[in-house]
Amino acid sequence: MDVVVFGKHAEVDAELRALTQLKLERISKFASDVRRIDVDYGEHQTRRAGDSHTCEILVHVNHHLVKGTAAANEHAVALDMALDKVEIQMRRLHERRINRRNGSRTRATRGGAEDEAAPAAGTAPGEVEPAGTRIVKIKQFEVKPMTLEEAALQMELLGHDFFLFRSTESNGAAVIYRRKDGALGVIEVKG
Repeated sequence: MDVVVFGKHAEVDAELRALTQLKLERISKFASDVRRIDVDYGEHQTRRAGDSHTCEILVHVNHHLVKGTAAANEHAVALDMALDKVEIQMRRLHERRINRRNGSRTRATRGGAEDEAAPAAGTAPGEVEPAGTRIVKIKQFEVKPMTLEEAALQMELLGHDFFLFRSTESNGAAVIYRRKDGALGVIEVKG
């Protein structure tokens, strides 16, 4: 497991780096296929004093990304809060993998509830954050084929309201999104 620690407008000293390494070892109990963990510390002078230090944790697991963010008055406290969020999502992912391995997905398919397809890899969705008419951020990522179920899980794990993916059924680009009523919607490209 490779841990990358960096700071935005904040200096990460050796003590905080060592504390981060130590605390992130807890994640390995949920998945043996954790490839890399990115920890981004930030300091925002314009925020309230209680939210001036941020911590964002991004865990790269085979076929999934798990993200947790938190803000507090110290980086160590923000790390604990973000790690709690990541652990909840990792536990959910672990339980889902166990259920799939034990055949609950196969039983659901026999009942006609869903089509079974091989799980595929996914990455974080691209974001463009507009400020007026200026584009201030561009993200690029590889779009991998996945089922609607996998895309919905990935969107939930990242905490986003939408997720761009390549559908295994149509082999075309698709977007899954959360509607105002809380249900999920899908937009697929024809052609």
